[in-house]
Amino acid sequence: MKQRVIAPRTLCPCTIELPPSKSIANRVLVLSALNGIAPQQVLRQPVNTLCDDIRVMVQLLQSVLSGIDTKADEVLDVGAAGTAMRFATAFLAAQDGCFTITGTERLQQRPIGILVDALRQLGAHIDYLGKEGYPPLRIIGNSKMEGGVVTLDGGVSSQFISALLMIAPKMREGLILHLQGQLVSTPYLYITMQLMRQFGAQVAWTDERTICIQHGYNHLITDIPLIESDWTSASYWYEIAAISGGEWSVSQVRTLCADSLQGDRVCHAIFQQLSERQASHELFAYDFEDCPDLAQTLVVTCCMIAVPFRFTGLRTLRIKETDRISALQTELAKMGFVLKVSDDMITWDGTQSAPQPSFTIATYHDHRMAMAFAPCALRLGEIIIEDPDVVRKSYPTYWDDLSKLGFTLCRI
Repeated sequence: MKQRVIAPRTLCPCTIELPPSKSIANRVLVLSALNGIAPQQVLRQPVNTLCDDIRVMVQLLQSVLSGIDTKADEVLDVGAAGTAMRFATAFLAAQDGCFTITGTERLQQRPIGILVDALRQLGAHIDYLGKEGYPPLRIIGNSKMEGGVVTLDGGVSSQFISALLMIAPKMREGLILHLQGQLVSTPYLYITMQLMRQFGAQVAWTDERTICIQHGYNHLITDIPLIESDWTSASYWYEIAAISGGEWSVSQVRTLCADSLQGDRVCHAIFQQLSERQASHELFAYDFEDCPDLAQTLVVTCCMIAVPFRFTGLRTLRIKETDRISALQTELAKMGFVLKVSDDMITWDGTQSAPQPSFTIATYHDHRMAMAFAPCALRLGEIIIEDPDVVRKSYPTYWDDLSKLGFTLCRI
């Protein structure tokens, strides 16, 4: 299935309601479950209206909390949800029971060995059912994990660290976590730690490389933390505003929290900096170490408005839903944009070649590829996007919201 996206002559004024942040929602869901709070008490909306990543987490937690036979081998499929795989692996390791957790073919290519090694050190029994270091996993959980001291490489995924942090108060001795290497996406660690504190956990940095978590979630939860609207999803509306040259205003996007816990709130400041470069077409340099999920949006936007760029801090993009660095280079080449890439960087100096006479944007089962490229219709007149339903992973109403602006959408 493909979708033709045709730009309107004039963008319509409308109000956009963004989906909830899946980063916050999935953390709150896990923390609630660890404190005996069912998912339906956290998200008061039908499961079928949620994005795939949140829906998968809700279904997994409901299955575990409903009281399965601990001697049975419960099979839990998280689909393409990398966050659910990482958080659930730690969560299940801290539960009594036997579980198999699996996902899509692409998810089974995303490494999880660093997290598994750490959990094994803490007393979990985890076996690989396929390739060593990758899902699927068989987990024999242990609700009486001792805890102690663990050293973890912080340069691969902050979600490994967050997964360990959230279960640490359930460990008898708590956890002292030493981090090695260059930390990535540290704002997500601050989200995790702040939410843990709202659930009564005592968690703190003791130095720049060590996090200490004491045993116990120490008070009864009366107010479940607010799940904010998603700042990453907002980036596509900033992109539309930039490509349209101000014809449409981001002020029409509602429910964004300016003092959000989310690191991707820097989206607003990044696009402000970009607007300053847009008039002069000066090189735009930015380090996405703390906000890698914004990189696709900015790469595509800069090409559409002819602003050369040098973006660094991108090494985690290689192990996302797809190899996002390679995917961006390949798909933008179809339009004639000649990007240079490395494991950590994407640059464009303004060089262009002849675009293909006709092309379809491949999404590689990656929701952010579809959403970052659809606004290109504003510059090209129209664009064809492969596998449009992939947006359900994080933003199920994305195409409906584009329609509100006047875009014409045709399935082909």
